[in-house]
Amino acid sequence: MFPTLLQAAALGGDVAPAHDMSALGLFLQADIVVKLVMLGLLAASVWTWAIIFNKMTKLRRMKAAAADFEEQFWSGGSLDQLYDQVAQAPADPFSAVFAAGMREWRHANERGLSTSGAMRANLMQRMERVMSVTVGREMADTEKYMTVLASVGSAGPFVGLFGTVWGIMGAFTNIAAQQNTSLAVVAPGIAEALFATAIGLVAAIPAVLAYNYFSSEIARFGDRLDSFVTEFSAILQRHLEERG
Repeated sequence: MFPTLLQAAALGGDVAPAHDMSALGLFLQADIVVKLVMLGLLAASVWTWAIIFNKMTKLRRMKAAAADFEEQFWSGGSLDQLYDQVAQAPADPFSAVFAAGMREWRHANERGLSTSGAMRANLMQRMERVMSVTVGREMADTEKYMTVLASVGSAGPFVGLFGTVWGIMGAFTNIAAQQNTSLAVVAPGIAEALFATAIGLVAAIPAVLAYNYFSSEIARFGDRLDSFVTEFSAILQRHLEERG
């Protein structure tokens, strides 16, 4: 049996080199499989934070643009003038939905498709369908990469646990090979293995928190957009009724 570090020091023998217990040292000393797990989790963490910053910026811009558009919409100005301003390049989902509805409205009026009661009913159905499709497309774009956050949040700890289990297996194999159960032999391998779980949690926790927050914010924004569609449809319905 190999002497422990204290025994070697007492006997005046050579002391085995100490293991580097820093984060970089644990990574460099880890098994190749554990290294791949750590690199994958670090890449997932970087991707997660990139998505978080992108979503925060995008939602902030969308809310600001939606507030500006609603202010113009409810200011009492001409809807045709507002359509001319936003039709070419809608800056937010509200503008896109409004442009889609007004485009169908203008098309029907130019072709005389709103003269009878049946035509008006069909026009309202087409407008609501067009706006619903636009809402779905805009919300799908807003929800992009949310599945990445969900996947990292749910799978990250388990991937890290796999790295830990693999590392511990290697540590016990090393113990059996050296026939030495001293802390100096056991601790480095266990620490390297547990480091994988720590990285998995570092990747997963922000992903879970961000997913829950953005899901709530996107759902709230979607409800607000649906309410706008209902109000806009009611306004156009009233215009049709006033025509007689």
